[in-house]
Amino acid sequence: MTNFRQKNLFQILVHNVPLILLIVSVLNEFDFNYLETAYFSFNFPFILIFYCSLQKNESLGYGFIFIAGLINDVVVGFPIGISSMCYLLICVFAAYLKNITIRPNSTKDWLFFLFTILFINSLLYSSLNLFFSFKLDYYILITNLVFTFLLYFVFSYLFNLFFKIVSGTAND
Repeated sequence: MTNFRQKNLFQILVHNVPLILLIVSVLNEFDFNYLETAYFSFNFPFILIFYCSLQKNESLGYGFIFIAGLINDVVVGFPIGISSMCYLLICVFAAYLKNITIRPNSTKDWLFFLFTILFINSLLYSSLNLFFSFKLDYYILITNLVFTFLLYFVFSYLFNLFFKIVSGTAND
């Protein structure tokens, strides 16, 4: 309780920025329909969960990730639990990469992220198609996968920059 009293509101908000971004991103579903670009979408929760699980373990908890998946299922209209399973599998892949990596390298992380989202998306969309008979547009799915992969490098750089800037104010 004394730790909570010692921190001010700004420090608490800065420490919880990844969690706030995760909740906002699953509620928002980035697809840029208002820009009239039909085929530009990316999966920001995948990027955020992979980065935070790999770089900043303490910023997101597995319980919050599970709840964010449930929220995403309600917003998107998927069967309950599908997104939570995918989000937690991303955490498993990131934890595996973190354990086998001797020297972190952003390019290797980026390529492993491609493997991860290929596996997770194939598992997600095959289960949606086989078990729940969802109609899927594969062109949209592939463009989403490509943009998610390409934007991981950009967001990883921005997250690194953010955590460097606030490292003095967000100490635990």
